[in-house]
Amino acid sequence: MKVIQITDTHFSPSKTHFNSNWAPLLAWLETEKPDLIIHTGDLTVDGADHADDMTFCMELMRQAPAPVLIVPGNHDVGHLRGSPQPVTQTRLDRWLSLVGPDRFTCDIDGWRLIGFNSLLLGMEDENEDAQLAWLEQAFAAAGDRRIALFTHKPIFVDEPLEGDTGYWGIRPAPRARLYDLMRQHDVGLVATGHLHWAWQGTLNQTSLVWGPSSAFLIDTLEREMPGERLIGAVIHTFEGATVSSEIVAVPGMTSYYIDDVIDEVYPKPQPAGEAAE
Repeated sequence: MKVIQITDTHFSPSKTHFNSNWAPLLAWLETEKPDLIIHTGDLTVDGADHADDMTFCMELMRQAPAPVLIVPGNHDVGHLRGSPQPVTQTRLDRWLSLVGPDRFTCDIDGWRLIGFNSLLLGMEDENEDAQLAWLEQAFAAAGDRRIALFTHKPIFVDEPLEGDTGYWGIRPAPRARLYDLMRQHDVGLVATGHLHWAWQGTLNQTSLVWGPSSAFLIDTLEREMPGERLIGAVIHTFEGATVSSEIVAVPGMTSYYIDDVIDEVYPKPQPAGEAAE
């Protein structure tokens, strides 16, 4: 089975800086003929506060040549407590009403694909608890299938037991709970996005893939991270009990740099409450 992962598309009807990458991405998807497409978050430029971003992006996703499963990113539902745009129930409800569930299970031959909302990890609230209970059940119900996880934020950035990397990675406490689940089950793949770097590695017997953004690269605004700067997607091929993953530079896509347009796309937030759209 061919599953194509796309991530960090950052489309918007009003901030159109990266929208031109949809046409070549769509053409490539049509050529590749995947059985399933999984979007690992940051579907939108700012769906967390703008409903129009979500409805616009969902219109694009409906053009895809295969079923699409989507988990949210921080620009879709918000980020950590204390950040300028934290996860709130309003933002989660906007996603649920305009996009759909923020988690999924999909069983294929020999595998259970599980997608979840990494932005809830570390929130220390009822939503995080409910998702953890759901994850435990989703893992347990996999039976003799291997498990592939899809989510937005990587479980670590530099080292599996690193400290708090703030914006970029999952915090140590919820990461430890995720590791506990992974140790108890046969997890063959963890595929994520968020970093705008493309990288493959392993953690014990688990393959790790950071999918490349379909929108933009980051030049000097942030530190360098493992991997390479690349605009594209990932082809995951599931055959029996094995999975192989290929990071692909999709032809025809433009390698935009967010550094050039950061003040237009993500201006510094004003000290006001969240938008009411």
